[in-house]
Amino acid sequence: MKQVIRLALGGIAVGVLVLALKYTAYRVTGSVALYSDAAESIVNVATAVAAFFAVRLSAVPPDANHPYGHHKVEYLSAVMEGVLIVVAALAILRKAYLGYFEPQPIGAPALGLAINGAATLINVAWCVLLFRVGRKRRSPALLADAHHLFTDVITSLGVLVGVALVAFTGWLVLDSIIAGLVALHILWWGWVLMRQSIGGLMDEAVSNDMLETIRQAISKEAEGALEAHDLRTRHAGRTTFIEFHLVVPGTMSVDVSHAICDRIEAALKDDVEGAVVTIHVEPENKAKLHGGVPVV
Repeated sequence: MKQVIRLALGGIAVGVLVLALKYTAYRVTGSVALYSDAAESIVNVATAVAAFFAVRLSAVPPDANHPYGHHKVEYLSAVMEGVLIVVAALAILRKAYLGYFEPQPIGAPALGLAINGAATLINVAWCVLLFRVGRKRRSPALLADAHHLFTDVITSLGVLVGVALVAFTGWLVLDSIIAGLVALHILWWGWVLMRQSIGGLMDEAVSNDMLETIRQAISKEAEGALEAHDLRTRHAGRTTFIEFHLVVPGTMSVDVSHAICDRIEAALKDDVEGAVVTIHVEPENKAKLHGGVPVV
């Protein structure tokens, strides 16, 4: 967790540095396309701050008011990032619209492109690091920040090529067209990010692949039980909640049924990082003919 918090804090510093470089590139050139790139970096700084506080709060242990922990705050952070992305895209579209009808020449394109290129390389390195750690730690906030930076990298590369073409061809209106395309691309990724985060807030189930892993673990370790059914799963940040009913023979002692539950829980925690398992033991008359997890 300390590594995740350090990365979230480092993201603020990286965001400020990249913003300063990209804004300098815009001021040097006056390019609307480079302005769009700088505007997205403002969102990067804001979302990095949100990610930092979200990661810090999600690490707070469960308390009386939040017995299941504070993991979902990371989804709220990701939703906010999506909203900020949309706002930035709309601001860029406005600038591009005005620039299309009143195109301005680009000054010092070589210097501006060099400065923007340096900022893009910094983002590439940071994006790779965030993706690696975010997936390892299963942090929605870090992954949302990484996805956002990835879109920034892609759009920055497109902007660099576009501004170079404007300088080479002298077709000034292309500058605003590129900015508009950047804005549309940012809008799309903002929607994707919000959709994924809302799924987490709505207790969306785990993926089919993970569900199959869970079923196999239960089936393998449930020797002595009769059936497992009513399996339910949900994500909450880095935590995966797994709940199901385990049917055992009516004559089985509490000690033996508890041992089976312990065995299943240990297997699930080995296969699913951050798993929190709840098992409801039932007598054999509660068995269901269909929909259960088979016990081998």
